[in-house]
Amino acid sequence: MYKKRIEKLREKMSAKGIESFLVVSDPNRNYLSGFTGNESFALITKEEAYFITDSRYTEQADMQVKDYRILQYKGKIIDTISDLVNSKGIKNIALEEGIVTLSFYQELKAKYDGEILSGQKEIEDIRVIKSKDETEKIKKAASIADSGFSHMLNFIKTGMTEREIALELEFFMKKQGASGLSFETIAASGFRSSLPHGAASDKKIENGEFLTLDFGCIYQDYCSDMTRTVAIGEVSTKMIDIYNIVLEANRKALKAIKPDAVCKDVDAIARGYIKDMGYGANFGHGLGHGVGREIHEAPRLSPMCDVILKSGMVVTDEPGIYLPGEFGVRIEDLVLVTDEGFEVLSKSPRDLISL
Repeated sequence: MYKKRIEKLREKMSAKGIESFLVVSDPNRNYLSGFTGNESFALITKEEAYFITDSRYTEQADMQVKDYRILQYKGKIIDTISDLVNSKGIKNIALEEGIVTLSFYQELKAKYDGEILSGQKEIEDIRVIKSKDETEKIKKAASIADSGFSHMLNFIKTGMTEREIALELEFFMKKQGASGLSFETIAASGFRSSLPHGAASDKKIENGEFLTLDFGCIYQDYCSDMTRTVAIGEVSTKMIDIYNIVLEANRKALKAIKPDAVCKDVDAIARGYIKDMGYGANFGHGLGHGVGREIHEAPRLSPMCDVILKSGMVVTDEPGIYLPGEFGVRIEDLVLVTDEGFEVLSKSPRDLISL
């Protein structure tokens, strides 16, 4: 599996005249090597693959990394990398431009004789299409999140703090096999539910409020992501109406997710409907994003993304309406693009639930 991924990267490198690619980020390096640790480097050339680490991870690398020549460095990693590429007569090296720091770039430039190129998209283009094995892990992560939501419906009570709710959800998902959270759980109630990224606070939930839960977990290195907004007791007609607008926007966009659909066109369906209902100014973020080894990956369902959806991509569908100082609603599903159209991986009910 990893050998095939390396070969796919080499094909993209060849097409762009890249002679070597230094992989620094944990998700990309581990995707290409199977290594589960961090603070290590993968150097891919046209003919060789080097896994460079220090004494803390050498034994782990020996056990996990099979398609690389493992090198242990001492001193500065920059010296090891520059000595290696210089000794091989490699004319250029690509770096992950969104990851590598300016100081790292400057140090390498001072010691490397060749050209330093911008990279990263080459690996993201490979990662964007999930294999069956990757899809199964994402499905499991989504299933754990669904179980977590079901558990919370019986747990949540008025008077609890948002922080208590978030901690219980995290604890439950980890008991179900999650290794961690995809991101810090968002638990935002009442006026705080208008904050799209309202991390859990000490605010207590009260009757007549919305509670938005945006959460996900990691299962064998793959993430899930889901949002549900629930009513605490009886809520106003205005709140119900806006909830139903968001729900219909979610449904309309979902029907448009299929191979060959353009990301910005899918976004426009949900955005256009919300605008037509009078709340266009209250939906500020993109409709969705890719999910995999990272919680935010390519592609983006946004007004600026021309990417064409393909079978094997995993994206979110998460329209929202946010009224500052009042309340907010977001409904988010995790969706797999299939040959026939789509498969919703988030199985939790989307109709409004009142607790």
